[in-house]
Amino acid sequence: MERTAAGLISRAAHELGLRADELTAEVEQRLRHELPALWEDPDVARTAAENVVEHVVAALAGLEHAVAPDLIELPSADVERARVLARHGTPLSAMLRAFRLAEEIVLDRLFAELPRLSQDAEQVSAAARQLNVVSTKYVDRVSEQGVRAFQAERDRRLRWRSAMVNEASMCIGTTLDIARTTQELADFATEQFADLVTVDLLDTVLRGQDTAGQTPLTLRRMAQGPDADAGGLQPPVRPQQLHVCPEGSACAEALSSGRPSRQQHGRASGVQRAHSTLVVPLRARGTTLGVAEFHRYGTAKPYDDEDLLLAQEIAVRAAVAVDNARHYTHARATALTLQRSLLPREAPRQSAVDVAYRYLPAGSESGVGGDWYDVIPLSGARVALVVGDVVGHGIRAAATMGRLRTAVRTLADIDLPPDELLTHLDDVVLRLANEASSDPDTGPEADVGRDNGATCLYAVYDPVARRCTLSRAGHVPPVVVVRDGTADVLELPPGPPLGRGGLPFETMEVDLPEGTLIALCTDGLIEARTPARATGEDPSAPTGAASDPTPDIDAGLATLRQVLARPAPSLEAACDSVLEALLPSRPDDDVALLLARTRSLGADRVATWELEADPAVVARARSDVSRKLTDWGLEELAFVAELVVSELVTNAIRYGRPPIRLRLIHDRSLLCEVSDAGSTTPHLRRARVFDEGGRGLLLVAQLAGQWGTRHARRGKTVWAELSETAEFPALAFE
Repeated sequence: MERTAAGLISRAAHELGLRADELTAEVEQRLRHELPALWEDPDVARTAAENVVEHVVAALAGLEHAVAPDLIELPSADVERARVLARHGTPLSAMLRAFRLAEEIVLDRLFAELPRLSQDAEQVSAAARQLNVVSTKYVDRVSEQGVRAFQAERDRRLRWRSAMVNEASMCIGTTLDIARTTQELADFATEQFADLVTVDLLDTVLRGQDTAGQTPLTLRRMAQGPDADAGGLQPPVRPQQLHVCPEGSACAEALSSGRPSRQQHGRASGVQRAHSTLVVPLRARGTTLGVAEFHRYGTAKPYDDEDLLLAQEIAVRAAVAVDNARHYTHARATALTLQRSLLPREAPRQSAVDVAYRYLPAGSESGVGGDWYDVIPLSGARVALVVGDVVGHGIRAAATMGRLRTAVRTLADIDLPPDELLTHLDDVVLRLANEASSDPDTGPEADVGRDNGATCLYAVYDPVARRCTLSRAGHVPPVVVVRDGTADVLELPPGPPLGRGGLPFETMEVDLPEGTLIALCTDGLIEARTPARATGEDPSAPTGAASDPTPDIDAGLATLRQVLARPAPSLEAACDSVLEALLPSRPDDDVALLLARTRSLGADRVATWELEADPAVVARARSDVSRKLTDWGLEELAFVAELVVSELVTNAIRYGRPPIRLRLIHDRSLLCEVSDAGSTTPHLRRARVFDEGGRGLLLVAQLAGQWGTRHARRGKTVWAELSETAEFPALAFE
């Protein structure tokens, strides 16, 4: 019979140690019942079982040999097992609860052994008290060590998760492209913590709506990773394909509730080989955009709560990037639609020039800008070539561009000289700026007219005189290429940008032989980084204009000259060559390019007569016109042309000043022009019954398809256009 409590404890521990297998099995069974979460993951279950065995053995050995509780040697793998539990996301409370349950079971068995080994109640009581003290100290010691290891691992995991989230923030959302942003999410996740990732967005969201729509939900596969067949793990849906999210599926639950989930054995999306899946909704600013699924297969450990939390944090950042890209895409599409609707869809019919043109919206995040071009037929077989640029980007810049283009067309219709047209356009820009500044809902980006609010180049080419009159308002000068291949930049007077107000514009006149190429463009073309292929330089060269990313207008114009000097089979091909040589794949600014090759109307298609200021010349003028029309094969227009010429010449003699000139131009239609040195503009009015005059212009207006007046530096020209196919109304006067 043992005489001390320590001896009794030693014998009880020895006896119980002989049945250690039975004891550990009982402890494990109790833990499975009380803490089932510890046995869901095979790794965690194995770790918990090993802990039970080794701690029971260590504790019984210490009791048997009367080792102080603070000196009992703990299992060598105890710290690492605590770390394993932390890595698997096991709650710390579960680990501590397991220690206490094991202690309770072992103490119960020891307490049951004590009365069987000793009949001395006092000794048994003392041994029981001592067992309580020793077991408490041992479990406290084990718990403290486990908590330190557990917390250290959790801190490490927290730092790792924070680093992953920070890295994801830098890798995801580098552009405002939806497809690229979702692919960046898929690529990042497959590199860090997933074997396969799929990213699906709601089709309604992609079409601009903020609601999911009716069930079953329709999704579009935007991205997946890895790109290659991951060991036969590829899902049945391919990128850019539409598919339905089945009702009741984990995907549908995530989209409807906004809550993520963990799935096992490929139940999430039909990826059967995946043994663990995270289904995480993509939500931003209160809108559900879609869902991302992260799969693991093979020997990879199943996802835990830490992985789910990491996936959530990354998904939140990705969703914001996708939402930004979505709003940018919709705004850019709207602005681009507006921009294209305001640009000419096709060149108007005219004989002065052959034209080709290009408009390219900015490929950068700045969005669509306010570049425009136009080809405007004018009287006298002339044509106006226009290129302009509104500072800024987005819908407001596109709308401003449309207003300026309309203003240019309106001013061109009254045949203003280029410098006067730009003066009036300058007033328009100032008025738009004042309207924008007085609008309380207008942001700073809409302040058109300040800080070079717009630029414009306006050129008028006359195919009869083979002369071009140009004026520019702070715009890029044009390049002219003659038939021998010589390319030069026309050094026009610069003129201030539109919106400055009060500063004059100047014109320049140049004679252009037939076949001359005129190139008008916006600064987005020549300020772009010039690719090396444009000049034939070595792309790897560290210096040089071809590789210098700094915008250089002179270098851009030089490259433009080189490209245009090369023979091209057509103007369309020349446009393509220019864009290929001067533009990067994604230009930072809008680009407008207008190429025009001049044509001429020879003397055989133009007839001119100088007339005296004598009413007697009217009859002779009618006869001259009739003979010329017969020479041109336009006899069917002779009667109408004689009437129109008679009225125009009579008005010039009566109300104008000499010299008086009559000119016929045989173009796509017959143009009749009468010029005089007077500045009085004729006006159409309805003559009363007893009025002796006032019917002449009314007659011209009824007979001509179009008519009008244009002013020169000295004098004016009244013109009328007659068409062979026109249907003339019956002439009736009150």
